[in-house]
Amino acid sequence: MLVPDSAGVMILGSSVLFPQAMLPLFIFEPRYRTMLTQAIDSHRMFCIAMQKPNDSRETPLPVAGLGLIRAAVKNTNGTSNLVLQGITRVRLGKVIRYKPYRVHEISPLVPEETDSVAIDALRSRLLELVEVRLRQNPPAAPELLQQLVKAGGGGPHPATAATRGLRHVSNSGYLADLVTLLLIGNPLARQVILQSIPVADRLRHLIHFLQTDVAEQPADGPA
Repeated sequence: MLVPDSAGVMILGSSVLFPQAMLPLFIFEPRYRTMLTQAIDSHRMFCIAMQKPNDSRETPLPVAGLGLIRAAVKNTNGTSNLVLQGITRVRLGKVIRYKPYRVHEISPLVPEETDSVAIDALRSRLLELVEVRLRQNPPAAPELLQQLVKAGGGGPHPATAATRGLRHVSNSGYLADLVTLLLIGNPLARQVILQSIPVADRLRHLIHFLQTDVAEQPADGPA
């Protein structure tokens, strides 16, 4: 799929759009209504960027998710409900215009898939933590858990089946994104994963977040 040289940018405080993820949105602000209309009339894409923390101005973080409008329903009052599918990570470049909505130059951020001993070790550690974490508490995305359980062939415990399903994911970058969607609920932690372009860095950050989550669970928590 061709990525445009520029795209509109929606700035949100707590949403992160990962490649392949589906994000439902309710469009009500006039500027974003205009952006949606113009996107549908052109390449059907716009970016979701997180607001820069502790900035009083509306300022997007530099790494965002580019999404494709998969479905959009316009309501009688002019608002719209839509589903945006993540296409790729992008770096926001020069601002082309601010009004009526921000448009930035964008460049895709696609890491090279690496097959190394280090990546294999990080994958193994990540999947160990995933199973432990799933046995402790419900996931951030229960619907994704059900899909992974099915992909893993089911079994006596959903944590084991879901982990087995994740082992089938050969692309290590996509694996990290899936685990983030499944288990990481904190928006800032999700943003860290989004902007970690080298796969090894992404896996290391994710392992750190999961280790912290696992350690914070009560010792007498669910088995």
